[in-house]
Amino acid sequence: MADPFSNALPEQDLRAEIWRAGSAPRSHLGRAGLTLALGLVTFLAVAVSAQHIGAYAISQGVSPVVATLPGIVAVLAAVVVLLMALRALRCALAAARHSEVYAARELGAAASLGAWKAMSWEGALLILTAAAWFLVVNDAAVSRTFFDLALIRDSALKVLRAFGTNVVIFFVSGVLILIWSLVVAVARTLPGEAGKPLRFLAIAYGDLFRGLPAIITIYLIGFGLPLTNLPVIAHLSSTSYAIIALTLTYGAYTSEVYRAGIESVHHSQVAAARSLGLSHAKTLRYVVVPMAVRNIIPPLMNNCISLQKDTALVAIIGTIDAFNQSKIIAANHFNLSAVTTVAILFIAVTIPQARLADRLSERDRQRMRAGG
Repeated sequence: MADPFSNALPEQDLRAEIWRAGSAPRSHLGRAGLTLALGLVTFLAVAVSAQHIGAYAISQGVSPVVATLPGIVAVLAAVVVLLMALRALRCALAAARHSEVYAARELGAAASLGAWKAMSWEGALLILTAAAWFLVVNDAAVSRTFFDLALIRDSALKVLRAFGTNVVIFFVSGVLILIWSLVVAVARTLPGEAGKPLRFLAIAYGDLFRGLPAIITIYLIGFGLPLTNLPVIAHLSSTSYAIIALTLTYGAYTSEVYRAGIESVHHSQVAAARSLGLSHAKTLRYVVVPMAVRNIIPPLMNNCISLQKDTALVAIIGTIDAFNQSKIIAANHFNLSAVTTVAILFIAVTIPQARLADRLSERDRQRMRAGG
């Protein structure tokens, strides 16, 4: 009698071979080799660029230490990246030679990750090298136009004093925006037929000033109100007009942020407060608004960042802020380095705010994941 399993064994062996072929570990040798080649190119490009740019900086009177230090740091970074690529290639070769499947897979995964990391750093170094060449080509025309260190040093104090106007506009309008936008948001969320007229006005205000570019609002208020000859209003300073315009513009945006926070409060919280005998106004004051503000702090911070940057728009109505002061200096020296100083000041102020907004957003996400 024939063995019923005699014909099944070859089929099982075939399936086993197919499985082994499909599950064979990948060494990623090609990717690692390409990364090493790119690492060599990157090292050569960085080294040659550091030598040429450093020599040019020294010829222009820059201190040898200041001229060569960035190049040395860049070359050392290129060496580290090259070592990363070499380590990835070694892992790939070991994965290709290893006979044990799981160990080979582990080495292949390490080679792939190392190759991608090295390739990422190589790309970053090449971009920085291209940017350095952009600053020094054509007899350093870009550097002399935007980064004249002598002009930056001589004009820094004037620009910094004028930047105080931007800071004043930011703080005063920021406080007014927080108050005014809350009033608009509360009017937008009034319930019933009694609140319908105020809801309509709040919606119309938001649509109008969100539709108008901030620069047009500033221009209309800054040049229009003085022409009205109205008591007090027609005789305000340009800084006051800038604060009014920014408050109206950002009040419309911030009121929508407040409204989103108010509507995010669960209706059970409102029902519980009303069942305890609180009026609608007291429910908003003691329950809804505190919970809403807690939820909208990150987007409020983003609005503050935008407001800080848009204070430069007040230059259009003649306010002597940092941007206007830098334009005067640029016109006198035919050089834009003073404007670069203003850019540095704004960046120095807004980056900490941006990082704070990111931190608050992350804290809010963690609280939501924890069910808080």
